[in-house]
Amino acid sequence: MKHRAVIHKVQLTEKGAALSEAHNQYLFRVAKGANKLEIKQAVETLYKVSVTNVNTMNYLGKRKRERRMDFGRRSDWKRAVVTLKDGDTLDFT
Repeated sequence: MKHRAVIHKVQLTEKGAALSEAHNQYLFRVAKGANKLEIKQAVETLYKVSVTNVNTMNYLGKRKRERRMDFGRRSDWKRAVVTLKDGDTLDFT
């Protein structure tokens, strides 16, 4: 996979802010088919940092109803928690 296809976007949340301050970890929404090695290579290439660890989580899309009795579904997605080497940081502000 191409590096830009692996990393969809950075998740800027309260939990992500707390992780980045306390443990130098950052949250990314990634492609569902991406493995940890591909995520590590993509982050290192795109942001020019050293990655020490990658944890991933799969999320199921929520059921949603829009103005009728039929239920639709949001798409499933995957999140990666990337730990950077001490001294490396990412600035998204």
